[in-house]
Amino acid sequence: MTLMITIDGRAVQLGLERDGERWIANGEPASVLEVEPRIYSVLLGGRSFEAMVEKVEDAWAVTIGRKRFMIEVADPRRLSRKRGGMRGEGRQSVAAPMPGRIVSVLVSQGDAVEAGQGIAVIEAMKMQNELKAPKPGRVVSLSAREGATVAAGQILAVIE
Repeated sequence: MTLMITIDGRAVQLGLERDGERWIANGEPASVLEVEPRIYSVLLGGRSFEAMVEKVEDAWAVTIGRKRFMIEVADPRRLSRKRGGMRGEGRQSVAAPMPGRIVSVLVSQGDAVEAGQGIAVIEAMKMQNELKAPKPGRVVSLSAREGATVAAGQILAVIE
C-alpha cells in the first residue's frame, strides 16, 4: 500500500507492507504501539521515538520530542476510486499527485476513456502509481510524456 503524506507542507510517499506480524515502511522494519491514549512508541529502522498524536481538523498534529509536525495522509487508491466515480460536467483534469517520473502513458489525445480507466503511470520513490480518468469522456489534452519528470499538481491530461 502506498500513502501520500504531507508533513508541514512537504509531500512524501510512504510505502507500507505487512510481513507477517511486522510492518515494513519504505523498506525499513517498523513497529507502532499505543502505550497510552494518543501516545505511541515507534520503532523505525532501529531508532525509537515516542509520538503524541492529536486530530486537528482534517490533519494530525504529531509531537516527537520538542518538535510538532502537521501531517495529512492520503491513500491514492481511495482518491482514485472517488475521482473515478465522479460524473462531473465539463472538463476535468488529471494531475500528478506527487513529483515523479512518467513511466508509461496509457492513452492518446482524442481517445475515449471510461471513468477509472488508466491514463498514465507515474513513479516516485521507486513506486509506481496509475493515474485514472475522473469521468467518462474524451482525452482533449495530453501533456504526459514517457520519461518526463513532473511536479506535484502538474496537469497531465484533460478529459471532456
